[in-house]
Amino acid sequence: MSELANLLERFRRGAELVAVATTGAAGPVLDFRPAEGKWGVRTIVCHLADSEIVLAMRLRQVIAEDNPVIVVFDQDAWAERLDYSKRKLTPALETFRRTRAENYELLKDLPEEAYARTAQHTQRGTITLLDLLRIFAEHAEKHVQQIHAARAAFKEFKAAQPPSATPA
Repeated sequence: MSELANLLERFRRGAELVAVATTGAAGPVLDFRPAEGKWGVRTIVCHLADSEIVLAMRLRQVIAEDNPVIVVFDQDAWAERLDYSKRKLTPALETFRRTRAENYELLKDLPEEAYARTAQHTQRGTITLLDLLRIFAEHAEKHVQQIHAARAAFKEFKAAQPPSATPA
C-alpha cells in the first residue's frame, strides 16, 4: 500500500476510532480532566468536530486556490469561548464523523499530483495537501489516545475515592 493510500485509510478510519473510544462515556467521565491543562473527553470531541470543519475549508482552499494562506486558530480560546463544556457529546461526535466523511470523499479520488499543492500556514510555513492529510490522520489518532487516557484516569480516580466522595 502506498503512503498516500495508507494515509487516506488512516484519515477515513479516524472518526470510527473516536466513536469507539467514546462508546459508553457519559456523566462525569465526559468532563473529568486527568491533569491541570489537560482536556476531558467532551472537550476533545468538540475540538475534533470544530477542527474538522476548519480542515474542510483548508482542504478546499489548497485544492482550488494557488498557494493560499492558512491561518492558525487558538484551540484553547475556541474551547472556552465556544462553550465546549456545555456542548452535547453526540452532536459533536456526529459533526466530526459527517465532516470527516465528506473530507474523505473530497480527497480519495484526487490525482496523486494534487497532493503536492501548497499553502502557507501562518505557524508551520509552507505545507502541502499531503502534509494536511498526514497531520489530520494523526490528529484523530492522537486524540483517541487522549480519550483513552482520560477515561482510564477517571476510572483510577473513582476507584481511589471513598464511596461517599465518588462523583455521581
